[in-house]
Amino acid sequence: QVQLVESGGGSVQAGGSLRLSCAASGLTNRNYGMGWFRQGPGKEREGVAAILSDDDTDYADSAKGRFTISWDKAKTTMYLQMNNLKPADTNIYTCAAVEDVVGVPPIVDYEYDYWGQGIQVTVSS
Repeated sequence: QVQLVESGGGSVQAGGSLRLSCAASGLTNRNYGMGWFRQGPGKEREGVAAILSDDDTDYADSAKGRFTISWDKAKTTMYLQMNNLKPADTNIYTCAAVEDVVGVPPIVDYEYDYWGQGIQVTVSS
C-alpha cells in the first residue's frame, strides 16, 4: 500500500521561502514519478512540478525559476523548494505518486494514482 506524507508547510511573508517534503512508502516499481499539486478555495487543482525516478523534472510556468523539485538520496522523499513566494502561491499543496511511468514527468492530476493529505502554504503580503 502506497502512503504519502507531506510536511513543511506554513506561513511566510512574500519573498520568503519554504521547503515542502513528501515521504513515500510502498512504491514497488523501479520506474515511478511524484508530483506536487496545489488548489485554492473555489479553484481547480493545478500541477506545480513533477519528478521521475530517473531524475527528469518538469514545472508549470508559475513555478519555473522559483521552485525546485528534487529527491533525497534514496528517492523516497520528494522535496519542493519554493523561493520568492508570492501571495498567489497561497494554496493547499498535495503530493502525488504514480508507478510504471516513463517519459515526460506528468504535471496533470489524472496521471497519478496515489495522493497525500495536503498541506497548507500561506504567503502574506
